[in-house]
Amino acid sequence: MKKKKKSFSVKPVFLFAVAGFLILGSTVGSTRAALTYYSENYAVQAEVSKIGISLLENGEIISKRDYDKDNQWMEEHGELLKNLVGKDEKFALGKAYDEALTVQNSGSIDTFVRVILTKSWTDADGNKNTRLSPDLIDLNLLTDNGWVIDESATTRERTVLYYTRLLPAGESAPAISDTLTVDPSIGTKVKEQVVSEEDGKKTIKTIYEYDGYHFTIDAEADAVQTHNAQDAIKSAWGIDVTVSEDGNSISLQ
Repeated sequence: MKKKKKSFSVKPVFLFAVAGFLILGSTVGSTRAALTYYSENYAVQAEVSKIGISLLENGEIISKRDYDKDNQWMEEHGELLKNLVGKDEKFALGKAYDEALTVQNSGSIDTFVRVILTKSWTDADGNKNTRLSPDLIDLNLLTDNGWVIDESATTRERTVLYYTRLLPAGESAPAISDTLTVDPSIGTKVKEQVVSEEDGKKTIKTIYEYDGYHFTIDAEADAVQTHNAQDAIKSAWGIDVTVSEDGNSISLQ
């Protein structure tokens, strides 16, 4: 009798907020990181309890979620961008700040991993403003070290990256990014509004388009076990991949 395929999916979401970066009167710099786990059971005995993944920023673990020996989730989470600027330093437009993001296989089995990064501008209530350009939030991505961008699933806001090499248990993937820069041109993006007109004279108010908005970067990491990787990845991520003969790497089709 054909065994029923089982799936495993957990999506905890952690919100990390950074306050105090003032640009034109707005608080800039909130980031959310979501750690997502997928594993398909194609063996007689499931190994989902051995999967774990951690998000690292500049070499430090910011968030992690793993199974412990009692098959209970063990999680830790902190704040991204917390140390983006020094204690007495003011956030500067156009400056490239160190922002090396990557993932670590904190489980006990080898996995393939995916990361989804989303950039946006939000108001004080957390509402996205799609009129404002995510291109002005420059998270410099590195794609010459095993990471590859899925262009078919990528938009101006959303970038989907796959690490094409097997990630052994306990090891970290190379950095996905190295710097974060906010384009200084946001300080010149203004619009004028006539607020009053009397005796043929107009009073015009200059409004900065990005005033009062936060930039946000959402990072979502997924792990898939390597057993029967082609089918597992198709089931978990909905994409077709080719697995190398030795099972140590994948390529997007």
